[in-house]
Amino acid sequence: MNAAEVRSFCATLRGATEIVQWGDNHVFKVGGKMFAVTGDAADARYSFKVDDDRFLELTGIPGIIPAPYLARAKWVQVNPAECPLSAAELEALLRDAYGIILQRLPKYLRRELSGEA
Repeated sequence: MNAAEVRSFCATLRGATEIVQWGDNHVFKVGGKMFAVTGDAADARYSFKVDDDRFLELTGIPGIIPAPYLARAKWVQVNPAECPLSAAELEALLRDAYGIILQRLPKYLRRELSGEA
């Protein structure tokens, strides 16, 4: 799964927004909080939030390292050229990243994003 595919997938998540920030990084947010970051087309790597319990497990996989600047917050960086995980597995991890951030939002904002009154 390359950075363009990550951007396409993240755009399908309910309430997710994309902004270009820090030069040419595509930052995906839900409720104003970021859950994934991709580089431009030349940089295929991307980063996302992971569950604290899975951080060490995932960083033990080839092609996945602690994300620069964000590792202390349990973010990982994926180099798709080296990562053996399938697109479905990476989509599940991105969906989890979105869910982790979504659950940390205030209840009223979660309801608003889910379309509830």
